[in-house]
Amino acid sequence: MVSTYFGYNYITRNLKQSLTRVEQQPDVSREAAYYKAHIGNVKTVDDLMKDYRLYHYALKAYGLEDMAYANAFMKKVLESDLNDSKSFVNKLVDKRYREFAAAFSFNDAAKPVAQSDNQIDEMIGLYTATKKSQVDALASDSNYYSAQIGNVSSADDILNNDRLRNYVYSAFGIDESKWPPATISQVLRSDPSDPSSYVNTTFASQLSGLNAARAQAQSDASTASSNIANYTAQLSQPGANVPQLQVQILVEKHHLETYKNSISSLNDQIATIGGFVDMAGAFEFSPDGSLPAGTPAQTAANITLTKKRFDDSKAAVYSAASPLSEAFAINQFRTAILKLNSVDAFVSTPSVYDFALGAVGLDPKKVSQATIKAVLESDVGDPKSYVYTLKDNRYVQLARAFNFDAKGNLTTPLLAQDAAEVLQISRDYVIQAVKSASTLSTKQQAAVRAQAAKDATAYQEAIAGIDSVSDLLANRPMVDLVLLAKGLNPSKVSTDFLEKIFASDLNDPKSFANTQSDPRFADIVASFNFDSKGNVVRLPMMGPQKRDQLRDTQANYVQQSLEQQQGETNPGVRLALYFQRKAGDITSAYDILADKALSEVFRTTFNLPDQMAAMPIDQQAKYVDKFMKVKDLSDPAKVAKLLSRFSAMYDVKNNQSTGQAQSPLLNLFQGSGSGLSSMSESTYLAIAKLRAH
Repeated sequence: MVSTYFGYNYITRNLKQSLTRVEQQPDVSREAAYYKAHIGNVKTVDDLMKDYRLYHYALKAYGLEDMAYANAFMKKVLESDLNDSKSFVNKLVDKRYREFAAAFSFNDAAKPVAQSDNQIDEMIGLYTATKKSQVDALASDSNYYSAQIGNVSSADDILNNDRLRNYVYSAFGIDESKWPPATISQVLRSDPSDPSSYVNTTFASQLSGLNAARAQAQSDASTASSNIANYTAQLSQPGANVPQLQVQILVEKHHLETYKNSISSLNDQIATIGGFVDMAGAFEFSPDGSLPAGTPAQTAANITLTKKRFDDSKAAVYSAASPLSEAFAINQFRTAILKLNSVDAFVSTPSVYDFALGAVGLDPKKVSQATIKAVLESDVGDPKSYVYTLKDNRYVQLARAFNFDAKGNLTTPLLAQDAAEVLQISRDYVIQAVKSASTLSTKQQAAVRAQAAKDATAYQEAIAGIDSVSDLLANRPMVDLVLLAKGLNPSKVSTDFLEKIFASDLNDPKSFANTQSDPRFADIVASFNFDSKGNVVRLPMMGPQKRDQLRDTQANYVQQSLEQQQGETNPGVRLALYFQRKAGDITSAYDILADKALSEVFRTTFNLPDQMAAMPIDQQAKYVDKFMKVKDLSDPAKVAKLLSRFSAMYDVKNNQSTGQAQSPLLNLFQGSGSGLSSMSESTYLAIAKLRAH
């Protein structure tokens, strides 16, 4: 039989090839194909457990084959809430059960909502910022007007300057879409005190007729209202001709509506003419549009009047931005958004519709609801979808802020990482940080843990704002946190390298990410919801598993198969491969002691007796801490050195067990403490060669 030392080192030096060979074995590839083809049909825990091949494949992937008989127990594991420290699976000492539960999303699948908590908070923040920005813009326009009006020398100077023209139009209630510049130019040149001026002969002369028409319409409306009241009262009188009265009421209501529309139209016309007259009186232009020598376009009093009228015209903007109005609108929005269940409900709920459009800077009165519905039903991950045809980022912003599918129904939030994944990254980061501080004082460890928790919280908040790979890679602190959570050294991973990793097709075994010797990089890509173009999308689920969960399960199955096959010829190789796989998850001596296989590797490596397992657990932990540094187990090079020592010692120990004399070289290890840094690979090789003699 090949020695443990040679067997282990051969496998690890050719690990990718070894795994590929196992993956291509007929029985392994057949089970993998079956799992991938059928896991998508699983909806519940019972569905999984009823399919023998699926269930056993998953159990083997996480080293739990021997628990296949314990259906009730494993069902409780799968139904446990991983976020609840008191849940069934979190109370189990063996971490394999938690890993198995975490491989499925039976309990943590994202719930379809119109907006997540983060989206609600972001929309409220955007609404507040937009209202403030609008008020600031009005103040800027007024300052600009004050600074520029003194430089105006003709009526056309105002009309040819967009900001000045818009300011004046707003102040005097002029609808630019209805009145050509030539008309407004004539008004600006008019003198309202001159009966023959343009503004008087063209507009003011209409006032008497318009006022008379309005008075008549108001009288007619009053008569119609009175008739409706009379006819309505007659309905209850004895002998009333109800059908006839109802017809008359309908006729009068029609008349009333006509009169009201007429009054509204006449009011608009009268107000427009009043605005024209006021505007003409607010400027000093001559009939030819010029200014008399030494005369400014407006007196100081008229500048003040114009600014006041402008502010009055923007009263709604100022009101909406007031603390009281904002608080009221936000409260209504928070309450109503939780009740929305479709796009139709969205457009028919003013407290949400107006708030959301206002937040992105759209005027609800100027945008059709049909357009908004089409926007919200667009796929923001598809550059050809409707929202992008509008060429207006405000609509894209609105579409991203809500979670509706192509049919207008609720769907899950669009996030760079699912909530469960974000939480796992955060936890792993804190664990790695605490592990790195294992040799520090208790006070220093507490400080490291507190800072790590703070960093993790910042990551959870920042991930909501990531919309693409470029967004992520531009935030190096976030990237470094992910790398550290995976046990990688950020200083050795460049952004250029990560760009290639994220550009890889995970379905292609020859892609850049999949051909790396370290599979953790592909795992990182799989944990994010990016498409081939680097944009955030909603990746499809494979039944109860997300992309990264499916990949982990299949990779684990191959790894377990490799370890089992090696164990059939040499149990020592299996132990070494197992320790290598679990090393990164070890956070304390107790993790080693709680696992029989890890404990055996530890005792064998440092030539400690098996009877040590009978000692009190705390005393055993002291031995572990004496012989090895837990933080070193995050370093692949140090783990490899440790396992080289183990494999050599395993061969020596098993030679002893068959009656062979103890090797003199064994004394080199005894009483040497950790001894890890002082022993060279040549020494391990010498020990391994003893068996050959």
